Formats: sequence, C-alpha cells, structure tokens
Amino acid sequence: MSTKAKVERREKIKRSIASKVRGTEQKPRLVVFKSNKEIYAQIVDDSKSITLCAASSNEKDFKKSKETKTVTANQIGKRIAEKAKAAGISTVVFDRNGYLYHGRVKSLAEGAREGGLVF
Repeated sequence: MSTKAKVERREKIKRSIASKVRGTEQKPRLVVFKSNKEIYAQIVDDSKSITLCAASSNEKDFKKSKETKTVTANQIGKRIAEKAKAAGISTVVFDRNGYLYHGRVKSLAEGAREGGLVF
C-alpha cells in the first residue's frame, strides 16, 4: 500500500470518527497523534475549541528515555491522566484520530486508564 493511499485511508477514517465523537465541557475528547518518532496526546473541549491539557514524548524527561515507543506511549497515557486529574477531568471520549487501535495507540489508552481516566 502506497504512502498516499495510507494517508487517504486514515483521513477517511478520521472524518468518520469526527462525525461521531465530540468533546464537551463535561466529557472532553482525548486525541492521539503519532509520528514515526513521537506520540502526542491532548484533551480538547470542542464546544469552546480549546486544549485543556497535553502531553507528548517530546517533553524533556522523555527525550533521554531509551524505552521502546510502545512503553513510552503507555507513560504518555499516564502523564495525560495526571494532567487531566489536576485539571479536574475524570471522564473523556477517546479519539484515535484515524489510527488503528493497536500498538502505540492502544498502549497510550491503557496508560490513561491506569492513570485513572474513564472512557
């Protein structure tokens, strides 16, 4: 499968998910984005169009880590859960952003659940 086809496929899935998943003030949306090297998570309130908190593997303490990308994703999930708890958020809607629910995306979700987020 070519790179262009993969990107188009992900965009199609992303649009389908976006039509169903919306973050509100009571239940914001936990969005995942992954690149080849890094993984990012942010909690978004779509009604106000603001990011409430964010975490990424690009942060200082993760930069020097020699862990695998899947383990790092799990740690990012726990970090976003900590930040959400500090912001008073306990339940979210999970938006996998067009990615399949396995590997790093699944690991991040499990880490967020271990950290106390409910979705």
